[in-house]
Amino acid sequence: MEQEFVALGHAGSDAYIGLETFPNPGVEVVEMVSDELTAMCPITNQPDFYTARIEYRPRELCLESKSLKIYLSRFREQGAFCEALAVQIRDEVAVALALEPSDVRVSLRQKARGGITITAST
Repeated sequence: MEQEFVALGHAGSDAYIGLETFPNPGVEVVEMVSDELTAMCPITNQPDFYTARIEYRPRELCLESKSLKIYLSRFREQGAFCEALAVQIRDEVAVALALEPSDVRVSLRQKARGGITITAST
């Protein structure tokens, strides 16, 4: 049976319905990296720019990359500290993949603002 994706193959984020998955074809470890994550500082409302690294050991499901890209773009308007954002992403990816949160590793590297770079990992 052919898998149908809502986000994949469609321009923009209008088709986004959440993190999409597909059956694991037999891989043991998946690492996805994006330097397009932006969130707002909840205190100053200044944008924080991140490089996000998500690693997991799939069981039955793998994460579809276009839905992840759109998912990460949805944080642009959200106020969150780096550390809390790492936990939120980890937890939501784990739910989508039917994994325990401990089976998903998320590392967010906040690009320097005010001379300080932060890396938060789960």
